[in-house]
Amino acid sequence: MRRAVTLILAALLLLLQYPLWLGKGGWLKVWDLNQQVEAQQQVNRQTQARNAALDAEVRDLKQGTEAIEERARSELGMIKRDEVFFQVLEKPSAQIEVAQPSASTVSSASKMSPR
Repeated sequence: MRRAVTLILAALLLLLQYPLWLGKGGWLKVWDLNQQVEAQQQVNRQTQARNAALDAEVRDLKQGTEAIEERARSELGMIKRDEVFFQVLEKPSAQIEVAQPSASTVSSASKMSPR
């Protein structure tokens, strides 16, 4: 009799614990939702930083001419009147080769040098 009561109470305890851990609004769902909220807050912070940068750029473009000049120079390649423009072209790394003498030129050069 005592054993049956203990088993019944243990079963009731487990039935009461189920909604707490696995049911709607249980600890696992709350933990998962907290993780989602934190991830969304991080995305929101990044978006706010990007929006602030864009807002500053818009205000700068509306108020000053320096930003417009900078954009014209970098994106359109424009220059001011009486300004000299220098363009530096770099060769791709595949085309740059260091000239090293071959074995045949070294041997013929050593034959020609006086001793």
